[in-house]
Amino acid sequence: MCKYLDNSGFGPLIGGDGSDYSPTWYATNQFMLEVIFHEKMKRYECLTRNSSLASAIYVPYYAGLDFRRHLRRRNVAARDAAGKELVKWLKKQPQWKDMSGRDHFLVTGRISRDFRRNSDNKSAWGTNFMLLPESLNLTFLTIERSLTSHNEFAIPYPTYFHPTSTSEILRWQDKIRLTNRTILFTFAGAQRPIRNQNGLVRSEVIKQCKSSSNTCRFLDCDVKANSCDDPISLMKLFESSVFCLQPPGDSLTRRSVFDSILAGCIPVFFNQGSAYKQYTWHIPKNNSEYSVYIPVKELRTGGKNKIEEILRGIPNERVVGMRENVIRLIPKIVYSKPHLNKPDGEIHEDAFDVAVKGVVEGIQGIIKEKRIQH
Repeated sequence: MCKYLDNSGFGPLIGGDGSDYSPTWYATNQFMLEVIFHEKMKRYECLTRNSSLASAIYVPYYAGLDFRRHLRRRNVAARDAAGKELVKWLKKQPQWKDMSGRDHFLVTGRISRDFRRNSDNKSAWGTNFMLLPESLNLTFLTIERSLTSHNEFAIPYPTYFHPTSTSEILRWQDKIRLTNRTILFTFAGAQRPIRNQNGLVRSEVIKQCKSSSNTCRFLDCDVKANSCDDPISLMKLFESSVFCLQPPGDSLTRRSVFDSILAGCIPVFFNQGSAYKQYTWHIPKNNSEYSVYIPVKELRTGGKNKIEEILRGIPNERVVGMRENVIRLIPKIVYSKPHLNKPDGEIHEDAFDVAVKGVVEGIQGIIKEKRIQH
């Protein structure tokens, strides 16, 4: 993971001089959000050293990187140790006393399930960090929330594009408006075990993509030579596709959702929990304006080319409008480069700004409620 810590958590630069992907494109790892957020927070213009003036308190703890260190360890106590130590330390701080941590928030760069182990069985997955009594008072920003949790909010996975100015974003948006999209729909991903609904959906998506071989491109990420890890070839594929299929995988969400938005490729979802019920601060409520939703039942009973039928049936002018709405989402789903000053008069809210605004508003609501109760 070490190379991915370079450049404020964005990872190594990609694309040579003069390429479309320089100098603000990086091989960013999908689990680096904790580091990216912290680096941006250090330069945030609304920080205060006086905690009594603060609207919220950010805890720069890397729960996901800690999880990663102990990924294969059977010893659950070792897996849980750092999280327990953190809350023990937090409870001793003067800032904790007033609200018992309800004005504190932290960011995890992995999905919520990785921190919700509810048994001490050695073979159970993950840590118990989010289930500690103190953690129930904290607000968590995470790349995928548990849909039943009251104190978690999902924010976008990092993409490869980290612009330094609005003009760079506008240039990129102009470029992808004009790309020639010769592929109707694309799926980039690997097979998943068919032991649950997610695996079944993914397997059906792959099957239908293969049977629509003239209109669908399947990039099989189980095949090393297909370079699914190469940001440029992945982006070029999405840029030449009209629709990008986003079935659930190991979990409901995928980083690919945000890569496809960045490429101006209209996402196609098969589960409400893959985006609509997740990223409520960052994507609009009117889902059909920027995406297509195919319920699982329709996918499995509609015949072997159901996806192609549905996508072909969308009138061209509607497709053009949806794509434009996707392209308009880009500024709010990218994490721009941390820098001290935004150029004069430039008001560009990126994914970080939207997330901080959302979390501060939420915490202010909790504080108001507490005052009313008293």
